[in-house]
Amino acid sequence: MTLPRFYPIFDDAAWLGRVLPLGVRLVQLRLKDRDPADVLDQIDRGLRLARAHGATLVVNDHWQAAIDLGADWLHLGQEDLDDADLPAIRRAGLRLGVSTHDRAELDRALALAPDYVALGPVWPTILKQMRWHEQGLDRVTEWKALVGDIPLVAIGGLTPDRGAQALAAGADIVSAVTDITLNPDPEARIADWLAVTA
Repeated sequence: MTLPRFYPIFDDAAWLGRVLPLGVRLVQLRLKDRDPADVLDQIDRGLRLARAHGATLVVNDHWQAAIDLGADWLHLGQEDLDDADLPAIRRAGLRLGVSTHDRAELDRALALAPDYVALGPVWPTILKQMRWHEQGLDRVTEWKALVGDIPLVAIGGLTPDRGAQALAAGADIVSAVTDITLNPDPEARIADWLAVTA
């Protein structure tokens, strides 16, 4: 399966109703600090929206909900890996993406035979406080050499222009969060991203 090259991340299924009709075909739902019932409702809505538009939904962190609701994809950060039941995730047939920031984390991720590896933050990000400084484009090129045929996702501080640079440096997929959600015209920004990653 070849994944689309543009991979936005949203914190509410309502966003999917806005961006999927525009042609987004790979999207993550990242639900933090939510009530368990709300998490289930959000993922259920997200899956129905994605399927209606022929898109792929990746569920961040909530592996049990992803299994229970029949999701196809799961994304785990390094901290999430500590608590996740990886055998259960694999038995359920979930495809798995894993966040990485340094070589030790990359080694850990590769040992899981992931379906993609994410590297970030490539540029400084305002999304969350991170102990990792910006990785830069050289690290993108280095990571791609290390992961080989596994798709590499670049994330962190990306804009459409930076996304093009990350793709040129070796990333297979580019991801964005606040560049879209904080944009005064998110739909127009999505169009810019789709043009750059076409």
